[in-house]
Amino acid sequence: MNILFFLLIGLLAGFIAEKVTSASMGLLANLIVGVLGAFIGGFLFGLLGLSASGLIGSLITATVGAVVLLVIIGLVKGKG
Repeated sequence: MNILFFLLIGLLAGFIAEKVTSASMGLLANLIVGVLGAFIGGFLFGLLGLSASGLIGSLITATVGAVVLLVIIGLVKGKG
């Protein structure tokens, strides 16, 4: 059940990040970006000494990480 929760959070975070950055991705790409964003967000929050728990905290952490990931991808591709 935990993996399902993790994937659902990743999917939502990827979707929100897609809308925030005006990216155009599909469902699978949203899931991948959201899951990677969860790791990136957790790392960044740790560096800043922040912590988030629960459903909302996990969603915020993953979304922040996903937005950062999409911004970096945009800069590398030359869209930033």
